[in-house]
Amino acid sequence: MIRALAEYERLAHQVTATEEQLRETLFGPKPSAEVLLAYGEQECAGYAVFFATYSTFVAQPGIYLEDLYVKPHLRGHGIGLALLQRLARIATERGCGRVEWGVLAWNQPSIEFYRRLGAVPMDQWTKYRLAGEALERLAYGDSR
Repeated sequence: MIRALAEYERLAHQVTATEEQLRETLFGPKPSAEVLLAYGEQECAGYAVFFATYSTFVAQPGIYLEDLYVKPHLRGHGIGLALLQRLARIATERGCGRVEWGVLAWNQPSIEFYRRLGAVPMDQWTKYRLAGEALERLAYGDSR
């Protein structure tokens, strides 16, 4: 399903995760994130991957939704909504002040879905990423 999500997002070339890495980082002794699985029609229909964040502005924890995916043939049956409702419940039970995520600017079906839920875009913020060689350079300079 991760590869299917990446293909939908036109980012399949960026997927390098292996089953072993996912098993270790999601289900190992020190998980980096949590996973919700949804089942429908006797199969795993979708998933949500999320992890804890923190806001100094509100002095509360939060949740970042990394992935939300529902298999195409099962979309429109409330599975995505059920995953987000469960995530919202987890957030409120943990005293979180917010749930945040990113969505690709061209993904109009998802944007409309999120807006119907009451989510608002954070247009005044630009997301930045430091990865690969740039991350290594910052971490170690030219000493490596």
